[in-house]
Amino acid sequence: MSTLTAEPKTTTRSIAPFLLRRLHSLTGILFGGYVMLHLTINATLAEGSRYDGQPTIYQLQVDRIHSLPFLGLLSAGLILLPIVYHTIHGFHVLFSGRQNVAEYGYARNWLYLLQRISALILVLFIAFHYLAFKGAFNQVLGEEMHFVPSRATESTILHFQKHWWIGWIVYPIGVLAAAFHTANGFFAAAIAWGLTVSTAAQRRWGVICLALFLFMLTAGFTAIVAVMRHEPVAPIEKSIPRVQVPPVDQTRASIAALRQPCPNWWYLPRNNCPISSG
Repeated sequence: MSTLTAEPKTTTRSIAPFLLRRLHSLTGILFGGYVMLHLTINATLAEGSRYDGQPTIYQLQVDRIHSLPFLGLLSAGLILLPIVYHTIHGFHVLFSGRQNVAEYGYARNWLYLLQRISALILVLFIAFHYLAFKGAFNQVLGEEMHFVPSRATESTILHFQKHWWIGWIVYPIGVLAAAFHTANGFFAAAIAWGLTVSTAAQRRWGVICLALFLFMLTAGFTAIVAVMRHEPVAPIEKSIPRVQVPPVDQTRASIAALRQPCPNWWYLPRNNCPISSG
């Protein structure tokens, strides 16, 4: 006599955690790709300032980025929202998980712990980097902390050199955390998505992730050393527009502008429409 065992039903409640974890991994891949691109572009700061009237390579890259149509939507959809979700779900993983390196000191367990530590550092670093470049700390840290798109190289040098600890402590720690978190996250994502099942595949992918870590670390530290050893540059005229945190009234006005007709919306809306992506 045989007995049949009913298979457990798949419910929304049981599949939701799986989908949230996959979304967390996917947003991490997007964020990691952005980190690699960001650090690669920043490495061109090694060229320094130019005094022959020609733009630097770094300035050309910034101009190209700021000339993209729908830059605000692209930044929000591909960078800001993925970072926000990855951070929120990451905190859930951080406080619901349990590290056991004291009982089992395996390399994977240490990587698990270091991934969580680097995440906490990265959250603080991104907040400082984003807000400081937009002038949120000017009253505390002084002027010349803004990022000026039309003077990208000079404003970056002024930002780093404003206080010695910004360039020699804050940014090295932030770059190290970003490079490790990205490379180790790529390694874990490949396992989670079933791309590296065997031990040999994980070993090969681990070598590639190590190379990516060293590449990002080299690119980031190249930019840091270049701007910190650069000769001081003159302050930028206050009349030149800065990137800044938009006030509440300006944010409401931008939302209202979305309801206005926009001529030539398929071309460059930031120049032809009340919608501003800067």
